[in-house]
Amino acid sequence: MIFLKLTTFFNNKGEKRAGWVENNRIYDCYETSNGDLPDNVLEFIKNHERYLPKWQQLKGNGAGGFELNQVTLTAPLPNPPSVRDFIAFEEHMVNAGKRVGLPVAPEWYEIPVFYFSNHLAIRGHNEEIERPPFCHWLDYELEIACVIGKEGKNIQADEAEDYIFGYTILNDWSARDLQSKEMKVGLGPAKGKDFANSIGPYIVTKDELESYRMGERYDLNMTAKVNGKILSEGNFKNVYYTFGQMIERAAQGVTLYPGDIIGSGTVGKGCLLELGPDVQRWLEPGDTVELEIDAIGKLTNRVI
Repeated sequence: MIFLKLTTFFNNKGEKRAGWVENNRIYDCYETSNGDLPDNVLEFIKNHERYLPKWQQLKGNGAGGFELNQVTLTAPLPNPPSVRDFIAFEEHMVNAGKRVGLPVAPEWYEIPVFYFSNHLAIRGHNEEIERPPFCHWLDYELEIACVIGKEGKNIQADEAEDYIFGYTILNDWSARDLQSKEMKVGLGPAKGKDFANSIGPYIVTKDELESYRMGERYDLNMTAKVNGKILSEGNFKNVYYTFGQMIERAAQGVTLYPGDIIGSGTVGKGCLLELGPDVQRWLEPGDTVELEIDAIGKLTNRVI
């Protein structure tokens, strides 16, 4: 089994490098391997069948590396080829629908649906998130995402596991006031979503989650805090559509590529839209948002 936490960080020269985390230390893939491993995570994922045996020879020797507090992490995969975000939790659909006065569309129960997000607006752990111009209803969204590990087309749900490299936390930041206007036209979400997606702090290989498995789902607690106060609590085991079903839908007639990100959508009660203003106001500059998922870690961002 492969137990690997992969991320991207800036070294002491300011260079962006791929690294793995082991015993609270981070190791530069390229430097530690004398160039046998790549310096970026996308290349590692694309050719992981070749690189993983080399990494296994290096792990556990304790040589080199940095304490985590000595480096600056960025998004573990800063340059995914694409980001597809689904709406896979029924509770989120029901709660959000009530807030905007709409029932859940019957079609939602027929097919898992997604939208394309901005793959060039990826942010990482501890990076600041700028509130978009003209936005006054800024929201977080507590999600888990899988990262595709190999190319495939017309993938079936029961074979999708072979195409997953690993998992990460996803914060699908949302400008709700912008989103609400554009979606009345019948398109979107687009402008209400394209300014930032946070992922991290790591991509964990699927074997890291195996002890949490419940059939096609995982028993993973998911929480969100704003300024240290817990606002959202959920569990991935309650997802309506599995990642296998999401991947099957995404790959129908289309090729998925290594590094593609597939988001689960928001867990039930996993955003301010669902909770309502009586529980928490919209996010303001200066607020700190922390998303945490069992076995993956904690993703923290500050709004500016």
